[in-house]
This record gives sequence, C-alpha cells and structure tokens, in this order.
Amino acid sequence: MTVRTLPLPDPGSPPLSSPRALLGWQARRQLPLLLGAVAVGVVGNLAAAAMPYLLGRIIDGGLAAGLSTELWTGCAALAAVGLVQVLGNMWGHRLDVENWLRAAFTTSQLVGHHITRTGDAVTAELPTGEVVSTVASDALRLGEVYAIAARFVGGLVAYVAVGVVLLRTSLVLGLLVLLGLPVVVGVLAFLVKPLQRRQAAQREAAGRLTTLGADTVSGLRILRGIGGEDVFAGRYRAQSQRVRAAGVEVARTQSLLDALQTLLPGLFVAAVVWTGARLAIAGDITAGQLVAFYGFAAFLTQPLWTATEAMRVLTRAVVGSRKILAVLAVPEAGGRPAVAAGTGARGAAAPGTTPDARAELVDEASGLVVRPGDVLALVSADPDETARVATRLGRFGGTDGDAATGAVRWGRTLLDELHLREVRDRIVVAESTPHLFTGVLAEELDVRGTADEPALLRALHVADAADVLDSLPGGLGGQVEEKGRSLSGGQRQRVALARALLTEAEVLVLVEPTSAVDAHTEARIASRLVEARRGRTTVVVTASPLVLDVVDEVALVSGGRVVARGVHRALMDGTDDASRAYRDVVSRSTAEPPAGPAAAPGTVDGTADDLAEELGETLRVTKEDDREAARR
Repeated sequence: MTVRTLPLPDPGSPPLSSPRALLGWQARRQLPLLLGAVAVGVVGNLAAAAMPYLLGRIIDGGLAAGLSTELWTGCAALAAVGLVQVLGNMWGHRLDVENWLRAAFTTSQLVGHHITRTGDAVTAELPTGEVVSTVASDALRLGEVYAIAARFVGGLVAYVAVGVVLLRTSLVLGLLVLLGLPVVVGVLAFLVKPLQRRQAAQREAAGRLTTLGADTVSGLRILRGIGGEDVFAGRYRAQSQRVRAAGVEVARTQSLLDALQTLLPGLFVAAVVWTGARLAIAGDITAGQLVAFYGFAAFLTQPLWTATEAMRVLTRAVVGSRKILAVLAVPEAGGRPAVAAGTGARGAAAPGTTPDARAELVDEASGLVVRPGDVLALVSADPDETARVATRLGRFGGTDGDAATGAVRWGRTLLDELHLREVRDRIVVAESTPHLFTGVLAEELDVRGTADEPALLRALHVADAADVLDSLPGGLGGQVEEKGRSLSGGQRQRVALARALLTEAEVLVLVEPTSAVDAHTEARIASRLVEARRGRTTVVVTASPLVLDVVDEVALVSGGRVVARGVHRALMDGTDDASRAYRDVVSRSTAEPPAGPAAAPGTVDGTADDLAEELGETLRVTKEDDREAARR
C-alpha cells in the first residue's frame, strides 16, 4: 500500500465550480490506484457471480452421471473460483481503504494548506466550527466515495454478466431478475433526496455547535469574569438539542432506507424462487438451473446493497463537498491591487513583480537596509522595537498599533505587492518563543519535506542540538511530545532554530535565537550560524555580544529608527553618542549586578573591556571545540 507516501508534497489546485467537479478532480488525482481497485473489484464480483453457475452445472452433472470425472472437475473449478473470490475480496478491501485514506487525507491537507494562506480572512467569512468540521468530518465523507466506487463498478459488471446468463437460460426468469432489481433500486432512490436534505440540516447544526463550543472555550476566562458561564452553557445545551433533533430526523429516514434495503431484496428473492420452482416442476428448467437461479438472485442482492450504499455515501459526500468548497473559495491573502501611477511608494515596481534574491531588503519605516548575503544583527534597548522591525521584514506587521505595515521593499517591489505565498516561501521569520508540534523529530524539523538525513544532522549541528538526539529514544525517529514538553527550554529553542535553518530561506530572520542557552553554547551556535548562512541574507535580533562579534554588521535601533550601524568592535570602541548608546545596550544585556558601589554614569569602558575579554576567551574555547569535533 502507498498510504505511507502521505502527506503529498503538493495537494494540487482543485476546481471550485461544483461538488461534481471536485469529486472528478480527486478521482483523476488518484486514477491509477482507483483503476487498480476497480479491476480487483470486477474480478472478485465476477468470481462470486460464477459460483451459482458452477454449482448448478455440478448438480446437473452429478444427477446425470454420478461420481464422474466431470463432477470432480467441476468441484475443483468451484474451489478455484472460490479462492479467486477470497483473494479479490482481501485485496479489494485493502485498495478500497487506501483510496479512502488517499482522498480524505489529501482533502484535509488541501484545506489545511489553503487556510494557512488566507490569513484571518477564512474566520472573517466562515465560523470556526465550519472550518474545523471540513477536516474532521467532510473530508472523510468525501473519501468514502472512492472507497465504494470499486465495489459499485464491480457489482454493475457482475450484474450485466449474470443478466446475459439468465436470459440465455430462461427468458422469464432472466427478465424477472433484470427488471426486478432496477425497480427495487428505484424505490430506494426515492428516499435519497429527503435523506440528503436532512443530512445537510444536521451538518449545519453540528457546525454551529462546534463554533459555539470553540467560542465558549476561547472566551472562558472572560465569561467567568462577567458571570456569563450559565448563559453560554444554556446556549450550548439548546444547540446540542437541535443537533440531536436533526440527527433523529436523519436516523428516521436512514432506518426506513435500511429496512427497505432488507425487505425488498428478500421479496425479490422469494419471487425468483417461486417462479423458478414452477418452471422446474413444468420441466422448463433443470434442478441445477433452479439452484443457480436462486444463487444468482441471492448474489444480486449484494450489488443492490452496494448501489443503495453508494447513493447514501454520494449524498453525504456532496453535502460535505459544498462545505469544503466554501472554505477553498475564501481568497488567499495576496498582494494589494495596483496603485495609480505616481501614487505608489518610491521606486515601487508593478505589483506581483518577483524580486531578485540579490536585491536589498529595506524597511522604510525604520531606515533599515539589509544588504543581500549579509548576516546583520538588530540591537535595541527595547527588544519589542527590534522585534517589530523583524516581523515587518517577513510581512507580519500591522499588530499592536504598528502603522508601518507595507513599508518594506525588496529591491523595487513592496512586500505587500507580492503574493503572500511567495513571501512565506522566500522569507522565513523564526520568533523568539518556539512552538513545537507533536510528531517524529525528523518531520518536526523538515517542515518543507525537502531535507535528507545528512541535512537534518547538519542543521542540528549548527544549532548545537545534538543532545536532543540523545534525549529522544530513536533519535531523528523519536517522538516529540505536545509543545515539546519533554525537552528543556534551551532544547526547544535549538530545535526551532534547526527547523528554521532547514527551510533554506533566501532571507532568514531570527528573533532572539539563543536567549535560552548558556554562553559557551551560544558562542558555538553564533559561529556555526554565520558560517552556515554565509552568502545568504540573514537578520538576527539580539543584544548578545557573543553573537554580535561574529556577524557581518550590527544596526542599532532607537525610537523606531536605525541610529547607528557598523561592526561590533568598532561600535564598542567608538567615542560618539551612537557608540556610547550601543555600549549601554550591549553591556546592560550581559552585566551582572555590581558587588560594590554603583559606577558613575557613563563609565562603561571597564565593563566593555571585561566583556570583550570574556568574549575572546569563549570564542577561543568554541573554535577549539569545533576543531576537536572535526578531528573526531
């Protein structure tokens, strides 16, 4: 089975015109698998249909010739056909399940990918519960169509084959079987429309219930503060009753369908047996043919059941597909419309123009210019200030009152004019608080699905996270618990850094990537990070001198603007106001509380000298450690 290949590298772009178009598109996406299941389904159903025919021949042969070679040959043929049926059913079930999983999980992946590209637009247009239900329920319903398709087609082929045999044996019984079954199916089809309508109503009610529950849980603290728990619990209880009532209506229709699904085929078989018995008494058919006709009638109830089940599955899939299409129809967050000539930003190119990776990245709000291929550090006395600049570089601005959204230019193109998907693919921002997900470590690290094991190990080495492999049973194949709670804070931060490095982003923005590690570890990470990202644009938000000493350039931000930039050593040794401000920030980030009287204002040189001496010693130890690791 190929289910292990999920998730797919690219779930594709489905048509959004109708549920039929969506179902057809998904069928084409897994056509080889679907055709294989259909072929096995046809073979299995034909083998089942051949059993009554062979049994009738064996009975007639035995009655005529006794224990003859023909009888033993017929029994051997019956056993062989039975074996084919068993193998066909076994492999058919496996392929049906695989078709179901492939369609359902691909649809879930498709919805998940689309939601990440819509920003907050999806929750603005649709309730949260509706979005959750598309993955939790509707995607599985859609997958059921492909699970039953092979059995439906196989039963249809077997029905035609049996009809040919019946008509050649007895015109009366053949017409009874071939015309009676469609009548039974037609009667059952009358219930499909009411069932579909009631299932849609239940789906709507369940979606509203999920939304109400999500809203209540997310605002539980506020509800407790204002004493509104009872009111919202009452609303949830009332909606639950509506869902229950809708479910009862569905169950009533479904129970009637299930009852008729048993009653009508039973009446049909009884009619076939009665008619066949009269023909056998009259001598129009043999005893073996009567047995065969009974077997055919009993067998054909299985394709009948499959047909009615397929109608029910397709009904639910159409209802679910409409919900899926509603989510997929939410526009992705993209660039702004083109601005009129002369009204755009200075030097802006036409919207959608793809910037060159060798172009400068400019934050016009702060005056920051990031030269291509440089490793640049952002320093500020207010960490939130540099964090805002960093998030704007990745087009995450516009929060907490930041009015500078859109004032970032890459070459001659504003980031706001690019499709958000392109920005996310090319610029990666790793925030200071790492969030890890449950799963295998290798999959947690390789979020883009492009890295092999040597690349994973290299990224862990750069992040100095080899100890994580030791702490997880199974190493790269070990399981990361929810939110990485089995790892220390420093380990979580280093795993997140390795994950960011593995994206191989053209522009990588790291916010405080070493704040949770000790000095020696930080120095190793700093030197390896600069080496690993050499020639690719990298921005690091930090005030750590161990990092600042190895980057290409440092920019000091104050009051929302870049007030100084240069090499760390030069800024530490400078005598102008900007250099003194820079020393204050860097020294304050590492200085320990003084043991004696407080130093006079402005006397930072002694602290800076001590800091430089400690930095040199730490870097020397780091280089020796790396050389020793290389020798090993």
